Amino acid sequence: MSAVVGPVAWDWGFVPAAERAGRIRVARDEDGEECREVLVRVFNTNTSKILHARFRVHGDDPVYCPAGSYVMDGVPGTQSRITLSFVDPAGAKTGRALPTGNPVDVLELPDGSSVRASLVDVSNPGVFVTLEELGLGHESPDTFTPAAVEADAELKSRLEMIRQAGAARMGLDPKIESVPKIVLLFPRNSAGEGVDVRCLAMSMGQAHKAVPLTLSLCLGAAANIDGTVASQIRVPRDNGANGSSSVVIAHPSGSVEIGATFDNGNIISADLHRTARVLMKGEVYY
Repeated sequence: MSAVVGPVAWDWGFVPAAERAGRIRVARDEDGEECREVLVRVFNTNTSKILHARFRVHGDDPVYCPAGSYVMDGVPGTQSRITLSFVDPAGAKTGRALPTGNPVDVLELPDGSSVRASLVDVSNPGVFVTLEELGLGHESPDTFTPAAVEADAELKSRLEMIRQAGAARMGLDPKIESVPKIVLLFPRNSAGEGVDVRCLAMSMGQAHKAVPLTLSLCLGAAANIDGTVASQIRVPRDNGANGSSSVVIAHPSGSVEIGATFDNGNIISADLHRTARVLMKGEVYY
């Protein structure tokens, strides 16, 4: 949903006419061809953060161009590429990337057990826990499909206990299902070729068939923060030149690449590519 805000705002005239010409620049599309691109700044009221949306336009009076060859795993067809940059994304809900100050916390659960998890707040808060920590490391990660997790009431109940315990430690309301979300991280040897981290995310108590946008940004950042469980299982590769690091995250429908820019340990921005097109338009009366 965040991806379509910029194009609609541009086409509907929310960007002042006096600024429009100055927002257009020459860029390269997903095929490397020269194109025109614009930038729209969006304030996200959910996280109280700014995001930059960059996308292709065409025509004499430039409008959003949805046609393109960019493929996003889990989404049918091809579209033009939209790049979203979440500026200064740390601490969206709690004020800190690591709300407790720790890369790993031990969460005490109501059943008397405890688990090690990383509590990270970048773009949106997430609770990250490994299969091994849940005592499931001996099982094949391929068995943890969204459908299989949905059918496992005991596992879902335990994950919700962990999520609520993590929420409390982050200073959030454990009873609000949407924040934080919990993410299962799979062993490093299951990541696959070209993948850094493999995950399965829970959203509103249900196993997600891909991975929520802001949660993928949170995981990408967590994989770059020393000591977190995400960084511990991340497949090492040398791509951190110039303070920028890219993380490829595998999810049940494919993968997504998250870019993160750091300066002296601070997260400057988190970036990813998306697609969008307008399906319908209408009026609401109230």
